[in-house]
Amino acid sequence: MLTIQRLSLADARTLIEGARVRAAEIGVPMCIAVTDESGQLIAFERMDGGKVTSTTIAQDKAFTAAGAKRTTESYWEASQPGKPAYGINSAIGGRLLVVAGGIPVIVDGQVVGAVGVSSGTPAQDSDCAQAGIDLFLAGLSASEKS
Repeated sequence: MLTIQRLSLADARTLIEGARVRAAEIGVPMCIAVTDESGQLIAFERMDGGKVTSTTIAQDKAFTAAGAKRTTESYWEASQPGKPAYGINSAIGGRLLVVAGGIPVIVDGQVVGAVGVSSGTPAQDSDCAQAGIDLFLAGLSASEKS
């Protein structure tokens, strides 16, 4: 039998808050998605002005990061023509994304969920996702940090 660690709704709200605060600081309204460890959506926020097309992209970034247990950005190089994972972005009905902005949330060495952010540049999306994770991890006791 497995014991699974998973983000709670309160955790998801903290992750969104951290990403939202960073997005406001850089002046880019974002779409922010948080999933559990299996890539299922827990919470989502589209900031006023967040791109309509980014609602799905943010969710797919979080889905990819949780399911693959790695950043979406890490797929970029491997998915280019002639590379070992070329075409992987068309897997899973096109939900697997290779653009920065999807980051797994890791606690005690386990992926417990993921954050996906979209509406800015890939670097801005990743920055905001990381800000959410940083706020979440700051709230954990030192013994719970990965």
